[in-house]
Amino acid sequence: MATKATSPAQAKPAEKKGSGGLNPAWVIPLLFIIAVCFYQFVLGAPENFEGGDNKNQPLPGNYYGMVYHGGPIVPILITCFLTVVVFSIERLFTLSRANGTGSPEAFVRKIRSFLDKGQIDEAIKECDKQKGSVGNVIRTGLVKYKELSTDTTLTKEQKLAALQKEIEESTTLELPMLQKNLTIIATLASASTLFALLGTVLGMIRSFAALGTSGQPDSAALATGISEALINTALGIGTAALATVFYAYLNSRVDDLTYTIDEIGLSLQQSFATYHS
Repeated sequence: MATKATSPAQAKPAEKKGSGGLNPAWVIPLLFIIAVCFYQFVLGAPENFEGGDNKNQPLPGNYYGMVYHGGPIVPILITCFLTVVVFSIERLFTLSRANGTGSPEAFVRKIRSFLDKGQIDEAIKECDKQKGSVGNVIRTGLVKYKELSTDTTLTKEQKLAALQKEIEESTTLELPMLQKNLTIIATLASASTLFALLGTVLGMIRSFAALGTSGQPDSAALATGISEALINTALGIGTAALATVFYAYLNSRVDDLTYTIDEIGLSLQQSFATYHS
């Protein structure tokens, strides 16, 4: 029995999509465990303190011991810092893959050139070479473009609406993968400051408690309280600043990808409106 031939564009199965990034449900607890171990066994190591006891003052110039005396909020702030770094690197890697194997600008020019010449199959092959989110979305639109170009049951307006819907749906499926975990980075930009404020308040409470003792104030407790307040403030502000910068940069990368997809999608619709009825 004869079988119906299929074109390469139709025969290729849809690419299997991954999970879209790291899962915060297990990554953040793991980072917290790492932060606690670092706080206890590295910052709180006996060789960082006078007399080999982490309850004593840090050795002069020993910053590990100073940070250890920042108190119980320090592991939380270290977790925030590690979370920002890990998810920022993960997003950079994901967005690099979403761009595809070549320059998005060159890809846009090639697709437009193929559309102007009516070479839809060649445009689809170019999407297969490009890969990534941009290539996936445009490939879906091109396959729909080719299907509609031979459809005689719909009007031109209906075909354009169907093509636009196909591109929008494909874009909607890709965007969550691009934006995943950006909310965590944005949240930590403000949450780190709040944790730092909590540590600062706890340090000031300890300082005022030392001043409020009867007789001679406990200078060691006063210094420890002030140190705790300042260390938490520094860690929180530094983490918040890093999170803000990474979020702004990564969000701009997502916007650039979205703009590229929208640009080619508009070219597809204009081409169809021009060359097909």
